[in-house]
Formats: sequence, structure tokens, C-alpha cells
Amino acid sequence: MRHNKKFNHLGRTSSHRKALMSNMASSLILHKRIETTVAKAKALKMFVEPLITKSKEDTTHSRRIVFSYLKDKFAVTELFRVIAPAVGDRPGGYTRVLKTGFRLGDAADMCFIELVDFNDTYRDGVTASGAPKARTRRGGKVAPKASEGAEMEAGSEGEVAAKKPAAKKPAAASKPKTATPRVAAKASGSKAASTRSAASKKG
Repeated sequence: MRHNKKFNHLGRTSSHRKALMSNMASSLILHKRIETTVAKAKALKMFVEPLITKSKEDTTHSRRIVFSYLKDKFAVTELFRVIAPAVGDRPGGYTRVLKTGFRLGDAADMCFIELVDFNDTYRDGVTASGAPKARTRRGGKVAPKASEGAEMEAGSEGEVAAKKPAAKKPAAASKPKTATPRVAAKASGSKAASTRSAASKKG
């Protein structure tokens, strides 16, 4: 019966499993990121994080306890001198597991396991180019940068100035309208006809 045996044995004996965890933990501490299977990464996470917590107290006793697990003096030195100061303010959660897909051949679920404080891409919300990530609203619109905001303000001012109606020019003095020759001829003909009709009535 396997009562109270809840952890993953990884298909290995106790001595083989301890050696595996010790070697993987030393590699993670020295290289800050390793590639392995998801099952081994989860087991390593449970193995190495208590050691990182122990390294926050730099005493001879703590170093000897960590060395009894790692069996590597270079990994112990790296842990206490480099990693412990970097994770001093972090209350646990020192590692991150990033799945990468399935291994060709046996289709094992593969992943990267890395130390959180030694990944420049994800740390402090900074991108690989060094510029802070642009925060987005719920609508999906990217917040404009400071320079873009100034350009937009200048453009809006120009649009407002363009929309304003131009000042009306003073109207030129209107010239008196003169009758066209045809209209004048018609007017004179109508006057002559009226005088003739009046003369005929008198006669």
C-alpha cells in the first residue's frame, strides 16, 4: 500500500530521486534557467524553494544545511552571494514554470523552469527593448505616449483653427443698374404708343 505517499516518485528509487533533484537544483542555481519535463519541474520547485528561503539567513549553519542537499560548493556560493540578495524581499514563489510543448519522440510535456528575479523580460513589466509596456484599457485602445499626446493636441488645435469661418470681406459699393438697350427700346416704344392712343382719343 502507498498510504501518505502523495509526492511524485518520478519512477525512481529514493537515492536516484535525491541525486536527480540535487543535480537539477544546482543547475538551476548556476544557470538561472533549465529545460526539463513538467513533472520534474514541479518536483524541483518543491525541492529548491525551501533552500532559497534558507539562504536569506547567511550563516554557517544555513550554508551547511543547504550544502547537505546540493552537494555542490559552487552552487552554494552562487545561492548565498547572488540569488539571496536578489530575492530578499520576495515572500516565496521564487521560480516560474513556462510550458514549451511536447517533446519529439515520446511526447513528454516539456517546459522551462527559471528564477523569477533573473528574467529581464518579465521583471518589473519591462519589455525586451527596455521600454515599459503600454497599459491598455478595457476597450483595447493603447494609452498614447507623452510625445504622441503633444502631437495630437497640436493637431487638434490646427483643426479647430481650420474649422473657424474666415472673416467676411466688406462688400464693394454696388453700382447702379443700367437698363440694357433692348429694355430701353421697349420702354420708349411703349411710351410712344401710349401718346398716340391718347392723341387719337382727343381727336
